Amino acid sequence: MSVFAKAKASRSKPLSIVAGVAAFSATALLLASCASTPSTDGGETTAAAALCGPDAATAAADITPATPEAVQSRDTKLKIGSILPTTGSLAFLGPPEIAGVDLAVAEINASAPGVLGGNVEVIHRDSGDTTTDIATQSATDLLSQGVSGIVGAASSGVSFTFIDQVTGAQVVQVSPANTSPDFTTYADGGYYFRTAPSDVLQGRVLGNLMVGDGATNVGIIYLNDAYGSGLEENVSTAIENAGGTVVASEAFNEGDSQFSSQIDAVLAEDPDAIALIAFDQTKVIIPELVGTKGFDGSKVYFVDGNLSNYAEDFDPGTLNCAKGTLPGVLADDAFKAKMLGINPDLNDFSYGAESYDAVNLMALAAVAGGATDGPTIQKNMQAVSEGGTKCTSFAECADLLASGTDIDYDGISGPITFDENGDPTEAYIGIYQYGKDNTYAPLNVEFGSLAE
Repeated sequence: MSVFAKAKASRSKPLSIVAGVAAFSATALLLASCASTPSTDGGETTAAAALCGPDAATAAADITPATPEAVQSRDTKLKIGSILPTTGSLAFLGPPEIAGVDLAVAEINASAPGVLGGNVEVIHRDSGDTTTDIATQSATDLLSQGVSGIVGAASSGVSFTFIDQVTGAQVVQVSPANTSPDFTTYADGGYYFRTAPSDVLQGRVLGNLMVGDGATNVGIIYLNDAYGSGLEENVSTAIENAGGTVVASEAFNEGDSQFSSQIDAVLAEDPDAIALIAFDQTKVIIPELVGTKGFDGSKVYFVDGNLSNYAEDFDPGTLNCAKGTLPGVLADDAFKAKMLGINPDLNDFSYGAESYDAVNLMALAAVAGGATDGPTIQKNMQAVSEGGTKCTSFAECADLLASGTDIDYDGISGPITFDENGDPTEAYIGIYQYGKDNTYAPLNVEFGSLAE
């Protein structure tokens, strides 16, 4: 298997999608009926999916946390950092992402192999959002402490503020949540990877979902940054290709606090449904869109940036039957229990699996290369994600590597399989639905391949 040491400056291969669909059963927590029956494009929808009313927070609370295994006492061999949001418009994603990182580190450090016989140390730093320079300060701090890899950021826009700083220092950057298509061809020397798929895939799934649910005239309100504009373009393309029409698409900027003009412009075109591509701005937009302007909350569609628990933010029933998409498979109860063992206060698990996989892949790349410096990890990231004997945990994979066996790490978030751009070539997109308590539960999941 060849190692991955190519620069990305000249990579401009177009992406096409070959989508497959796997049925995903809804939880037993879907309690109260909707006015309309949910459906998905090409997917098998369970009988329970015709109901709304999940209580996701209660479901999380009912899972007994798993106690992490005892850490081996040995020297640190691999030092990594994280730049993940604890403040700013994506702060709700920070806790599950940080828990995913910490869970992977705990399991690696509890394993007999460890990383080349030693432990992993992680240093967490805040990313803030694009209205601050917190992320660049965090990157400077982590680089000064000699990290070989960094997990983050969550926001595509934030990652663009420090990617040159990190990759230019020959430190591996792995984002668990960046979905902007612009990273695919970005000149990063081969040091940038992501465990979440490009929004070429999420856009296709969301657009098909909206048209499949009967929307013919769609409005879009989106954040005008690398994430929002990229997703808006791909959602729009999918809607048009599926036979629908985007009747209005209105942008806003990070830091905006008033959204009346965008809401009014979209509603003036009488849309059947509205895709809301936003972060924390959702808490301001929804009360005006649904509460003041009277738009049907069940016809609002969310994306990974704002698929969150709004039980404490909106009146009961505001989002009943609304839907949203989120890259990755639904975290099963066993993985949730492990995450809760790290952070018992979690009630959202978004991108926890992708963060967990990011750490395992960097650690396995170090083991495969026999060293923990950034260039060695970079050269082996693609190699450990494809083409060898499949394995699903750090300990299992590390044992195979120790015996001289090529590995193909299949993670909690999916098969991953990096291409030469550092993008996963295969991924799952989960489809979720809100209930009367403004929390969400799964309907199904779609599997897609990003092919040349």
